Amino acid sequence: QAYTGLDEKAALVREALKALIQREAAKRLANLGGSQPGIEGAPRRRRDGE
Repeated sequence: QAYTGLDEKAALVREALKALIQREAAKRLANLGGSQPGIEGAPRRRRDGE
């Protein structure tokens, strides 16, 4: 608690869970990075007048 500056235990646990979820989501995204290297990008819509 001294490291984070958070006084409430619930706030500390909430921030710890957010950090864990963020880290695991980043790992998952990194693992997906090369799964479809040959995929083409989706077609983009053109604005009026272009």
